[in-house]
Amino acid sequence: MKQFRFGLEKILKLRRSREEEAKLELGKAVSVLGELEMKIEAAAEEKFRAMALRFVRGASEIVHYDRYILRLDKNREALLEAAVQAELAVEEARGAYMEASRDRQVMDKLRDRRLGEYRRRSVLEEIAASDDISGGRRARSGIGG
Repeated sequence: MKQFRFGLEKILKLRRSREEEAKLELGKAVSVLGELEMKIEAAAEEKFRAMALRFVRGASEIVHYDRYILRLDKNREALLEAAVQAELAVEEARGAYMEASRDRQVMDKLRDRRLGEYRRRSVLEEIAASDDISGGRRARSGIGG
């Protein structure tokens, strides 16, 4: 009995590779989004801290803290815009990963189906071979008997 060989194995390997690349890209995009979210949270905490200290230091420091708070607000707005873009990138990467995964799954199902057919044929061939062997014994015993 010859060994099972899937004729589209190279294509299956290519699709697995593409799926893995898409998974890595999705991971990178999620990581970038996570970093931006942490920066946004840190900016909000820094603004809260600056607002609390604004009146503690004296009248001359109020103007400086107000400017600092405005700069923090602008920075936070820029981070929010970057986060929106990062979310779009995550969705795009997720779509690419889902498509690559779907393509690979189609090839895996085809391979599994062909492997099942191969195994069924192998069992039938083994049964036929054993029937031939046992049928030959009966014929030889009938001749000698």
